[in-house]
Amino acid sequence: MASGLFALLDDVAAIAKVAAASLDDVAAQTAKAGSKAMGIVIDDAAVTPRYVVGFASARELPIIGKIALGSLKNKLLFLLPGALLLSLVAPWAITPLLMAGGLFLCFEGYEKVHQMLSPHAEPPPGEIVQALAQTPVELEDEKVAGAIRTDMVLSAEIMAITLASVSDPSFWTKAAVLAAVGVGVTVMVYGAVAMIVKADDVGAALARGPSVVGRAVGRGLVAGMPSFLRLLSFIGMLAMLWVGGGILIHGLYEFGVKGPEHLFLSIAAAAGSAFGPFSAAVSWLVNAALAGVLGLVAGWLTALGVSAVGRLRG
Repeated sequence: MASGLFALLDDVAAIAKVAAASLDDVAAQTAKAGSKAMGIVIDDAAVTPRYVVGFASARELPIIGKIALGSLKNKLLFLLPGALLLSLVAPWAITPLLMAGGLFLCFEGYEKVHQMLSPHAEPPPGEIVQALAQTPVELEDEKVAGAIRTDMVLSAEIMAITLASVSDPSFWTKAAVLAAVGVGVTVMVYGAVAMIVKADDVGAALARGPSVVGRAVGRGLVAGMPSFLRLLSFIGMLAMLWVGGGILIHGLYEFGVKGPEHLFLSIAAAAGSAFGPFSAAVSWLVNAALAGVLGLVAGWLTALGVSAVGRLRG
């Protein structure tokens, strides 16, 4: 009887070890995939605050909550099953789709650079009249729907990068990593967005408080948030370019065109070798800058193609 109990305990211990190893593997794969998608996460956090501009302060968090719920549905109900199905029936299509998404990121990044360097055109009078004719509820629903559509594109790219980063062939490991990254990214992005859009309210409350230090911090928050949002938007623009360019480079490598990736890595390693203890950071920055330049060129060429197709279609 005792020997049977010890055997059962040994089996339980073995199962626990396997489960712990699986959880460790999922956690490691999740961290790896999440780090590779970080550039898109930054851009997502930079893009979303604009959707609450112009609304009453009381509506900011509910709007962000609606967008976050839509983002979670995008990832878990549509993109996760689609990614798993793709990995089962057409794994060869993952790299081309990833490259197409990378090209889209390059195009979006180039468009932001173009908008930054060119004066913004005023919206047509008809659009202004239409916006004024909308009720607050209609305008809010329209903004939320637009944000969720934009999130679908960014979420698809995050899930594709995650799927390509998972080295374990197990179906359940892939599913667990995709779900973990999807939920984690959504919580991180929209939690950060909520803090960003409410920072000026917190600053205003502190500025009215009794503490001298608190009032100074509050005034600093209120005065600094516009500059912080511009900086975040700029970092998001750079992130789109370097992530998109990096995806294109790695996709070419997967198709046997290994020269560009080898060239970028050797240039980055040579640049970093001159900075001693900071060599790894400098190498990363140089590699990201080279990928960003490639992304800018790819986005420019894509914009030319889109413009040409638009002219042909009248």
